[in-house]
Amino acid sequence: MRPAISAALLASLTLGACAHVRTPSLSLPMAYEAPKGAPQAGSAPQGAIDLDRWWLAFNDAELTGLIDQALVANPDARSAAARLNEARATRIEGFLHYLPQGDVTGSTKSTDTTQTAGTVINFPGFSSSGTTTASAANFNISWEVDLFGRFFAARKAVNGDIAAARFSYEGARASLAASVADAYFQARGLAIQLGDARETARIERELYDAASKRGALGIAATSDADRVAGDLAQAEAQAAGLEAELQAQRRIILILAGRTIEPTANLKVDASVGVLPAVPDAIPSSLLKRRPDVREAEARVASAAGRSDADVLSFLPTLTFTPGFGWSKTSQPGFSSTTRSAIIGGSVIQPLLSIPTKIAELKAQNARTEQAVIAYEKAVQTAFSDSEGTLVRLDADRRRVLLLTDGEARAHRGYNASKIGYDRGLTDLQTALSAEQSWRATRTQLTSAQVQAFRRTVQAYKALGGGWPAEQFPTQAQAR
Repeated sequence: MRPAISAALLASLTLGACAHVRTPSLSLPMAYEAPKGAPQAGSAPQGAIDLDRWWLAFNDAELTGLIDQALVANPDARSAAARLNEARATRIEGFLHYLPQGDVTGSTKSTDTTQTAGTVINFPGFSSSGTTTASAANFNISWEVDLFGRFFAARKAVNGDIAAARFSYEGARASLAASVADAYFQARGLAIQLGDARETARIERELYDAASKRGALGIAATSDADRVAGDLAQAEAQAAGLEAELQAQRRIILILAGRTIEPTANLKVDASVGVLPAVPDAIPSSLLKRRPDVREAEARVASAAGRSDADVLSFLPTLTFTPGFGWSKTSQPGFSSTTRSAIIGGSVIQPLLSIPTKIAELKAQNARTEQAVIAYEKAVQTAFSDSEGTLVRLDADRRRVLLLTDGEARAHRGYNASKIGYDRGLTDLQTALSAEQSWRATRTQLTSAQVQAFRRTVQAYKALGGGWPAEQFPTQAQAR
């Protein structure tokens, strides 16, 4: 037996080196790279914007209320909270395994025996007929004595699991907040487009009236009114379509906020974009503590490492202490007895023939641990790609808005001049329509660019790890 134990100890020590977790490669650039020659739109200093609740930077009470409601009532948030509670309960269950285990058992039985044939025996202490009762109670305990640190390996694994569940929970909340904000700004964009479509219909109606009057006076072709009537019909049809789209978008927002049964009229959506907030200046390395998906991947590495350690320790002997207490009573005609018992015992299990199976299991777990390390590295790379790409595109969106704002103002002035000239008979209808179409096209691009800039700002806050209280959570080193 002693040589077998020695061999198992040697095998476990040898395989312990195989369970070593590779250090992840987390090298990141020192700063985010902007396009060469592109003027920077500017950013807020670090700490100027609270990334935990980035939506407050928009100064929009409606948006803040919607996100706060969604974080409480949305099914995704509640489901993530339930998964976190499950992980907490599983953690406690894993720890309790290393405490003494045992249940109290009790039984009682009454047997009525009547002899129907043969010789009837009836003398003190023994009878072939009568009622016999038997009762028993036992309390057997089993306690695995942890001599080699299996508890600490299990703790590392379950702490990693609960940390991953916690980061997954906060990641779900961060994504939900971003989804609400994105849908909200889409709705505001639709409201702006609806206002523009109604304004276009009003302008087309004015042009139609002017063309009709000029045609009646004989100073313009009567076909001008028919041409404007076609544009007027298109504008009114577009407005009707946008009304339906805006109502559908309102319903999406209410569902995200957990207000499914409310009428869409309860949701206020302004036909404006407001002031675009700045995005805080950040460094790529901050993603390691700010992004919940990165922290979740790190926690899963710790969990897998704990399971690898547990597999290594499974080669060592398992010592189980098994005390017990018992009581029994038996009564029959002319005889009864009562006994009490106390058991002190234990057992030792030393893997021997199962060692090849355990070696295979350890190799498989080591492979899973390596996969977790690779997934962690990929999460860091994806986080950097998301954040830099979003920041670069956001900077371009800001510059695009500035250019289109100036272009829309100029095109509007040009249209007003052409409209006045047409009303006074100085220009023809084609000139007025061309000026209007140019202005409307530029305004449509401006609205699209503004909405895209707001949505990209939301994406940037999320990409930088906003939307959850990162500093309230322990590091993985502390969690271990």
